[in-house]
Amino acid sequence: MKAERVLAGLSCSQVLASLTDYLDGELAPDARAALEAHVRACEHCARFGGVFAAVVRGLRERLGSAALDPGVGARLRTKLGAQLDAQLGASNERRDEPR
Repeated sequence: MKAERVLAGLSCSQVLASLTDYLDGELAPDARAALEAHVRACEHCARFGGVFAAVVRGLRERLGSAALDPGVGARLRTKLGAQLDAQLGASNERRDEPR
């Protein structure tokens, strides 16, 4: 991931890898607190996490309890991660422009 940040002891990649467990309520309380602290401090992860959560909620509502191919979550994270990388790159380019 471009522009990797470490906040609250977690990198953006670690947050990304833990989002599904977070949404499923499967993180230990200390891991949950660290993830939430990172997301509060990281604009990019907050934005990505919001989009990811909305997609997961939408899928759950639409599909109910139907079993999904285990690769769906991985493909979704990869696709959304690529979009986040693109946004981070554009954001960093704007920040580097002379004013």
